[in-house]
Amino acid sequence: MERQAAATLPIAQVLPLLEVPHLDREFDYLVPAELDAHAQPGVRVRVRFSGRLVDGYILARLDTSAHEGKLAWLHKVVSPVPVLPPDLLALVERVARRSAGTRADVLRLAIPPRHARAENEDPEATAKAAIPGPPLAAWQRYEHADSYFAALAAHQPARAVWNPVAGEHWWTRLAEAAAVAAAAGRGVVIIVPDQRDLDLVGAACTTLIGDEHVAVLAAGLGPTERYRRWLAVLRGDRRVVVGTRSAIFAPIHDLGLIILWDDGDDSLWEPRSPYPHSRDVAVHRAHLAGAGILLGAFSRTCEAQLLLETGWAHALVAPRDEVRRAAPRVVARADSDIALERDPAARAARIPAFAFQAARAALERGEPVLIQVPRRGYLPAVACQDCREQLRCRRCAGPMELGQRDGAYSCRWCGTAEQQPRCRRCGSVKVRATVIGAKRTAEELGRAFPGVAVITSTGGEGVPVVGPGAALVISTPGVEPPAAEGYGAVLLLDGWLLLGLADLRAGEIALRKWMAAVALARPAAIGGVAAVMADPDNAVVQAMVRWDPGGFAAAELRARAEVGFPPAVRMAVIDGTHAAVSAFLEVMQVPADGEVLGPVPLPWTARPPVIADSVREEGDVERVLVRVPRSGGALLSDALRAAQAVCSSRRETSAVRVQIDPLNIG
Repeated sequence: MERQAAATLPIAQVLPLLEVPHLDREFDYLVPAELDAHAQPGVRVRVRFSGRLVDGYILARLDTSAHEGKLAWLHKVVSPVPVLPPDLLALVERVARRSAGTRADVLRLAIPPRHARAENEDPEATAKAAIPGPPLAAWQRYEHADSYFAALAAHQPARAVWNPVAGEHWWTRLAEAAAVAAAAGRGVVIIVPDQRDLDLVGAACTTLIGDEHVAVLAAGLGPTERYRRWLAVLRGDRRVVVGTRSAIFAPIHDLGLIILWDDGDDSLWEPRSPYPHSRDVAVHRAHLAGAGILLGAFSRTCEAQLLLETGWAHALVAPRDEVRRAAPRVVARADSDIALERDPAARAARIPAFAFQAARAALERGEPVLIQVPRRGYLPAVACQDCREQLRCRRCAGPMELGQRDGAYSCRWCGTAEQQPRCRRCGSVKVRATVIGAKRTAEELGRAFPGVAVITSTGGEGVPVVGPGAALVISTPGVEPPAAEGYGAVLLLDGWLLLGLADLRAGEIALRKWMAAVALARPAAIGGVAAVMADPDNAVVQAMVRWDPGGFAAAELRARAEVGFPPAVRMAVIDGTHAAVSAFLEVMQVPADGEVLGPVPLPWTARPPVIADSVREEGDVERVLVRVPRSGGALLSDALRAAQAVCSSRRETSAVRVQIDPLNIG
């Protein structure tokens, strides 16, 4: 029996999920009559393409097709659930263009894999209580907060960059902001960097808004439960979404507010193509939906500062007297060896004398002390005692480390162990530590302060909260546990390590990590002190002492504008073998006001996996930078997409990786 096409709108416009850039376009298929009811825009389908079955989404149903040849039949409707609503499709298209990527790649980030069991379950039918207006008394310390929340309640696209004062319970403040928009009948999306922050914000939102209105999208839920909650958001059963990076695409109904916490955290940058940053996606989504946005962090990124200086957003900050009243006393000093010699206990703990004294005073008052160490482990970096050459692995040339006292040295890259590493330059077997890790620091402080509890909080072994009483808390950046009554002292060790990073954002990264830790200290009025082990004349340290993230971000943005680095300009990074990069530049139409920099060799540690297979056969990896004024960003993205399509259609053997405004340039 001959197949019959659907009686109305018999053509389905399908976007196949193909990996090649030159096929990032729609294809027309005939809709069989038996699939007519379910083959609606937004549903998942399978189609036959070039002799094989591939997944795709229906974008539209049409009366006629512009294709003059014979059309293939739609093979299957995978699910009748329209998981790609029009507003999400518009966002996907905007992000793909901004990132010079394909829609298929963005869709893989935006829509989770299907789980049939979750789709076949009956939707919940529980009654939902009304969301009351939240208390906003704590927001009164911030200028213009009243007008901001009044605009949100009136369904206006209020946009702000918020820098909370030290000691602020930021997770509760974010929940209150979400409750304002939710009480006005609007949807809210809250994005945080990691699971630790997700637990805090999720609990605060559940308490203030109600469990029946909040969907927490966490990776730890498992794929089925996560997809079940994602479907509840799609149906409109949840008004507030709290999640990590990928939740920025959550299909919330009637979006009124996007909240993003700590946009400087590199966890918010997507490591998969086309490498979008959650902040950029949030800005585009807020613009498309006419929604408000709130970017919050103790520090401030250059990107957030640019939003303020262009007038796209406004600052929510406290007056200077309120900032000083909430902050601890910040002291910066790099003690000399002579000062260490005066205090044997300080020398044994490898902490400068002035910081050691601050810690001792807090412990004597029965208050906990936080010590931030930039690296976890025991001795994460070791060198030759004689010639000071860093010890490298014999197998892969990776850096060697000592995991624990009296243990074996091992490579941080490949894990190869050596009982006694030998210097490749001078042959010596004598080893010295160049960086002290959290475990070694905890060991030394335990000896320096006998009888005091020592708590270690590092990645994978984080502590949720520290109770009252004297204790030493050794933590790596990002997992500092809050203290129930605040820390009496916060010590920031090895400041030179963060400030000396070979990274465009080194100062920004250091200030962000330091301010997040120091914000956990008690105010100066009741003895709170923070000690920074770094050069007090450094601009980052001075911003820390003044508690002035806005001033530092403004100066940093001006400096980047002078030398032509993002976000003052739009910059593309192209990585690949010499042959691949050369072929790419030959077909790329660089904008008239664009500038090509390079190529330069790319260090081994920065080489992308996408081109790793061809490196050995075709030579080393190179990097080329292409920068244009911000006004030419769209033209640059279009040129990059067109060049990728041409190279893809030619079936080039070597791949290139293209990133727009990546986190790391050098």
